[in-house]
Amino acid sequence: MKLIIIIFAFFLLPSCQIYQNKSNTNRADLYSKIDTIIKSNQFNGVILLTQASDHLYSQSSGYADIEKKIPIKLSDQFVIGSISKQISAVLILVEYENKNIELKDTIHQYLPEIKQPWAKEVTIHQLLTHTHGIVDLQKPIEFKKESKFKYSQLGYELLARIIEKVTGKSYQEVITNFFNKHGLTGSFHPNNKNYKHLVKGYIKNQQGILEFAENSLYNYPAAGSLISNAKDLNRWNQLLHTGQLINKESLKLMKTRYATRNHPIFNTVEYGYGLLYKNDEQNIQIGALGYAPGFVSASYYYPKNNMSLIVLENIAKDLNDFKKTFKVHTEIMKLIKNHHP
Repeated sequence: MKLIIIIFAFFLLPSCQIYQNKSNTNRADLYSKIDTIIKSNQFNGVILLTQASDHLYSQSSGYADIEKKIPIKLSDQFVIGSISKQISAVLILVEYENKNIELKDTIHQYLPEIKQPWAKEVTIHQLLTHTHGIVDLQKPIEFKKESKFKYSQLGYELLARIIEKVTGKSYQEVITNFFNKHGLTGSFHPNNKNYKHLVKGYIKNQQGILEFAENSLYNYPAAGSLISNAKDLNRWNQLLHTGQLINKESLKLMKTRYATRNHPIFNTVEYGYGLLYKNDEQNIQIGALGYAPGFVSASYYYPKNNMSLIVLENIAKDLNDFKKTFKVHTEIMKLIKNHHP
């Protein structure tokens, strides 16, 4: 009997070694391709790729402050643009889980000071999904609710106000407490001046000259101007998609398709609550891109492999064609999606 076991183990060992070598080769090839993308596009920013708790790849390229030639670091902070929306969506779902709100509740139930007729019709769900038609607090809605999709920063500002009304605290205080509770120590509301490592954002104009972007933080915080770093966004992805921020039922709501958008980068894309994905890819590649003046970001999760990809750049180029602006981000995303460990 011992002889049989020894023989079996003898034949099993080489196959395991071959599998391990193949896996290592695949990863080395992946990392080499990422390096090529970075170099060929003169990338200025940070990249972090992880699998569960394993740190697979990271890169810091270029400068946090170009004028002073201060090298960029993996721990540096960026304005994350629309990645902020999924964070605000989670805060809403926390209140939903605590039974403080219902997603079918209307704006008027929380913000009676808004006197427009649509305040008694538009729901929290429609604010989350950009299907509400609100373009201005002083104007009628642009289209019948849920009849179409129109990307809206204002909708998420209204969600922030609802959070404030429900909690009795400012959105800044709520988000700060939430970040601290979950160990996201490099993440901040822009009005919280405790952040110390925010890189400078730049825009390359049509003459190819870099200009400091002075209005990076002018968007509604809940919609597009929260501050974070690669390590925190990576931790966010892991916490969110393993059910540690909200329960599995709420996460399913975030990943459900509610509307399809003609997207400037992906052509068409499906929208959930602050998360987006290509058709039928919510369990393959899901997350968000973010743009704020001078900051170009991507935060994506790959459920099949439990992988997280963060790409944060502080030079915005080719703003007349967002496919070029996000070229590094989307090329690396494609590599990760097609990667087979």
